[in-house]
Amino acid sequence: MLYLVALLLHCLPLAMGQYDICKSWVTTDDGPSWEFYACQPKAMRMKDYVTVRVDPAGITCGDPPERFCTHENPYLCSDECDASNPDLAHPPKLMFDSEDEGLATYWQSVTWRRYPEPLLANITLSWNKSIELTDDIVITFEYGRPTIMMLEKSLDNGRTWHPYQYYADDCMEAFSMPARRVRDLSTTSANRVLCTEEYSRWAGSKKEKTVRFEVRDRFAIFAGPDLKNMDNLYTRLESAKGLKDFFTVTDLRMRLLRPALGGTYVQRENLYKYFYAVSNIEVTGRCKCNLHANLCTFKEGSLQCECEHNTTGQDCGKCKKNFRSRSWRAGSYLPLPNGSPNACAAAGSAFGTYERRQRVVTAKSTTAKTTAAKTTTTTPATTTSTPLPATTTQPASSIRSASEFTASVPVRATRKKTAVQSPPNTAALGPKLKPLDPPKNIRAAPKSKAGRTAHSAGKRHGKKPASSKSSKLIRLEPDSGPVAPIETYKDCECYGHSNRCSYIDFLNVVTCVSCKHNTRGQHCQHCRLGFYRNSSAELDDENVCIECNCNQIGSMHDRCNETGYCECKEGATGPKCDDCLPNYYWRQGCFPNVCDDELLLCQNGGTCYQNQRCICPVGFKGVLCQQSRCEADKKDCNGGPSMHGSLGTILLGVLALQLRGWVDL
Repeated sequence: MLYLVALLLHCLPLAMGQYDICKSWVTTDDGPSWEFYACQPKAMRMKDYVTVRVDPAGITCGDPPERFCTHENPYLCSDECDASNPDLAHPPKLMFDSEDEGLATYWQSVTWRRYPEPLLANITLSWNKSIELTDDIVITFEYGRPTIMMLEKSLDNGRTWHPYQYYADDCMEAFSMPARRVRDLSTTSANRVLCTEEYSRWAGSKKEKTVRFEVRDRFAIFAGPDLKNMDNLYTRLESAKGLKDFFTVTDLRMRLLRPALGGTYVQRENLYKYFYAVSNIEVTGRCKCNLHANLCTFKEGSLQCECEHNTTGQDCGKCKKNFRSRSWRAGSYLPLPNGSPNACAAAGSAFGTYERRQRVVTAKSTTAKTTAAKTTTTTPATTTSTPLPATTTQPASSIRSASEFTASVPVRATRKKTAVQSPPNTAALGPKLKPLDPPKNIRAAPKSKAGRTAHSAGKRHGKKPASSKSSKLIRLEPDSGPVAPIETYKDCECYGHSNRCSYIDFLNVVTCVSCKHNTRGQHCQHCRLGFYRNSSAELDDENVCIECNCNQIGSMHDRCNETGYCECKEGATGPKCDDCLPNYYWRQGCFPNVCDDELLLCQNGGTCYQNQRCICPVGFKGVLCQQSRCEADKKDCNGGPSMHGSLGTILLGVLALQLRGWVDL
């Protein structure tokens, strides 16, 4: 009986799923003992345990009360945000509440009434605990998604920050990075930091509200699109350097850098329709317990692992006292399916021998072949709280800084600056600190004719910007809050397409702003999306960029390559995708030929009509007139047709008799 119970307990981990059980009581030749397995807690909604902070101070609307508009009704500004009125307030906690009866509740920022100063905000989520992401991060915005934002992560409770993903309606213009999609990454680049344009373009505030950090798509690179091959994912998490840490965070920070513009330029006559509003943030993950615990509880205001394997600490990150005969090690997913617990052992214990032998037993072994030491725990391990070490850092291979993605054109207009530091921790913001680093200046509405004339009269090739002493510095009003200023230089290297440039601190570059003539980039050296480089024009020519003019029906989108060729849909061809390939015909798009005069011949005397259908003779039917009507319906041959035929014969006979009678007369 005892043997059956031991067998049941041994097989329990397999019955309940991978890495759910930390240990089971088994009977061996040397007596009963604990058998240990690598284990981890279940995934849960992490927003239920988060602490949120929004900065800079005064960025939340309502103090003082303020009216705002929407892009759908930009001149009906009857809505109001008032922090002193619970019915009109929009505090940060509304990003995590339950929305009853479908009524959206949301945090809202102040409006962009101080344009052209940048409207910048940080939303920081903290858990005071390492967590491992298991599903997509989903951020839901009301009244439009930001056109530029960043997602950052911290592994040391906010001491240092690393970029996680960039979002922009134009990645090259905003971050000097090409736009990429997560689903295009490979097994060697699954932890690459990229910029995506998928979640930043205007699609109407009621149609597209969410911004994602695609965790599942990165998992799918290893586990398949349905995440069925999890064994391969677990193997990669152990073998690929930096991959496991890539999905681990203690804090997340959203840096909102430019609000939704409604698909147009900034309209200065009505700045009350530009703001941020976040209604929900979903973060799904599990406590990181280093595969030494399968339970995580909320104690004393923070999450803590219920550690096993003689480990202790908030993340089970060290051995318990009297169990330090060897260095602490995290558990391992390998070998599959139970992994290696790498349990801590007491001095003089035989556990080391036991664990080495355990690595070679198969998943279906019913008994262990060695005994655990008497000093091995027979009761659940106690949990103590130990903060993460301050030296925790992100591996260099898993996260790359934004400075790696700057444009290839040499930056000549730079100020003297010490080594670039990580973006500042805004928790310690003060009146003397710059809490946020501004993006490139916002594209304003087109200038008047006089402004364009003055612009065109400017220098075609700019000189180096003046030193910081001679630079024109735009500073904020005293009551505008601690927002970083933008330094604007008079002379810029923008090939004559702009006469303004700014220093962007978090990218450590000087970049042109408000590029004209359909150009973009750090020095206005690239063409905007939907345009391509005119090879016969110099870089400073106003006609350096030519519109792609892709056929809206035949092309995939309005972009083209450097030679002006558009990306065509199936069957379409030509530089503008306005023609069809052979064996295709045009009918509001290209469709495969139904028939033609070479390969798809109409049979039995049929004729092809505009490659779209065969006109069949009497007695035949089908796409190519290949089928006899008699074969399709024998009644038409045996009964139906003869009946109709006899009726026709009778009528012809009657007509013939009448004609004969008339002749006889």
